[in-house]
Amino acid sequence: MKPIVMIGAILALLGLLAIASPVFTTNQTRNVVTLGDLKIQANEPTSHSIPLILSGASLIVGLVLVAGGLYQKS
Repeated sequence: MKPIVMIGAILALLGLLAIASPVFTTNQTRNVVTLGDLKIQANEPTSHSIPLILSGASLIVGLVLVAGGLYQKS
């Protein structure tokens, strides 16, 4: 398989995934209190969103790369 087709397929898949689930959450661990060797930590959830224009552009560019890679003569 051609590398451009594989890159395009991965890009299109990531764009489709971002359109299907545009918001994801990560956890960040912070030190709240440090007293000598004692550390008190807290987990804070942080929400991130992927803009729809970026997701759509990724999907379109990926599909164009796949189509261009398959259309090229070997």
